[in-house]
Amino acid sequence: MSSLLIKGGTVVGPQGAIPADVLVIGEKVSAIFMPGDGPVEGDFEVLDATGKYVIPGGVDAHTHMELPFGGTFASDTFDTGTRAAAFGGTTTIIDFAVQRTGEVVQDGLAAWHAKAAGECHIDYAFHQILGGVDDESLKAMDQLVTDEGITSFKLFMAYPGVFYSDDGQILRAMQKARDNGAMIMMHAENGPAIDVLVKQSLERGETDPIHHGLTRPEALEAEATSRAIWLASVAADCPLYIVHLSASKALEQVAAARDLGRNVFAETCPQYLYLTLEDQLGAPGFEGAKWVCSTPLRSKHESHRADLWKGLRSNDLSVVSTDHCPFCFKDQKELGIGDFSKIPNGIGSVEHRVDLLYQGVVDGKLSLARWVETIATTPARMFGLYPRKGVVAPGSDADIVLYDPSARTRISVETHHMNMDHSAWEGVEIAGKVDTVISRGSVIVSGDTYHGRKGHGQFLRRGLSDYLL
Repeated sequence: MSSLLIKGGTVVGPQGAIPADVLVIGEKVSAIFMPGDGPVEGDFEVLDATGKYVIPGGVDAHTHMELPFGGTFASDTFDTGTRAAAFGGTTTIIDFAVQRTGEVVQDGLAAWHAKAAGECHIDYAFHQILGGVDDESLKAMDQLVTDEGITSFKLFMAYPGVFYSDDGQILRAMQKARDNGAMIMMHAENGPAIDVLVKQSLERGETDPIHHGLTRPEALEAEATSRAIWLASVAADCPLYIVHLSASKALEQVAAARDLGRNVFAETCPQYLYLTLEDQLGAPGFEGAKWVCSTPLRSKHESHRADLWKGLRSNDLSVVSTDHCPFCFKDQKELGIGDFSKIPNGIGSVEHRVDLLYQGVVDGKLSLARWVETIATTPARMFGLYPRKGVVAPGSDADIVLYDPSARTRISVETHHMNMDHSAWEGVEIAGKVDTVISRGSVIVSGDTYHGRKGHGQFLRRGLSDYLL
């Protein structure tokens, strides 16, 4: 059984930053010592963490590897996507198995198991998308919670004809989740209204990528967020998690519910903290297609970004995930030339989340402890993986990142490891760098060298959320 002694670093967790040495035996954290109090002799490898933060491996609770969308597939496989995640300090992903209307839920889950089995470089789990809520899929929810370790279900208020659920279907799924303890995850945009605006925009000849954002206004995200919260209230305060929240008024709905003590939670994504409608989605010509995602990037002339950072500090936003759903520009994003509604929706960020949120620490927008909470501890607790994941503590999996605050990271398509022909973050520089990544006791990244392997990642059966009342 291999052993590691991580010496001289500063362990960062929800409790703050503490100088400490960490002993790893096999796949688990065995002990944490005051500096110098650990073993001095033994059959272990010593990792020098002097000047570095020792943090739990990142948990990205929202990824879409190989997702079929808009006539194509997300360009990262579970092989390429999880390898890229590892380079960026993420050691667990939670991806989405898909059921469409008329399909059997368990068949959708089996299809995603087949995609991922033996392919992943890091550990993985699944949420279940319910594209068709009926008597059979409601029964399946119970079976997945009880037998499969799938304890969260995603519904869509958008994409009529693809994944859309009406209010009655949403209420039935929420009632079932209230009974079995599962979390309902909601894509909160008013899809039928958006479809009207898209049709009107195209009829006016407004076909450029920026119109993807203009036809998905903040009001339709806020309205759907509010409606989801009220439906959850009718379902006896069903646990509700709003995905990829992008806008101030939607955040106001979440904050108001949380102020009432409701089981309402939300995530945001790096693109909404940094990128804008004007500068990225509105880039000249068709270039803005690189940043087409839903919910869309918001205007830099409004307070969205500042409000989202504030929401992270106040815990009205609990988690930062990526919604990693990458598409290449050539042949994939280009499907929407002349019609923005045909551009596959998604941005690739699974490799950059830990760095991008650390820049928030450097900029004085987040504390070190809150950085670790948003990228690792809270998603692990939110989705039934804690304390196995999300913390550096005795008994937890030895998923550990040595993070160097004195180094720098420059993001580019030339150096990233995602299967994409462009970077949504081209040229962005971060005042920090992932130095070493350990997954279940094995060093899989050291410096810029990869030591991991496909198939190392294991499927994680999840329990219920730690946060539910």
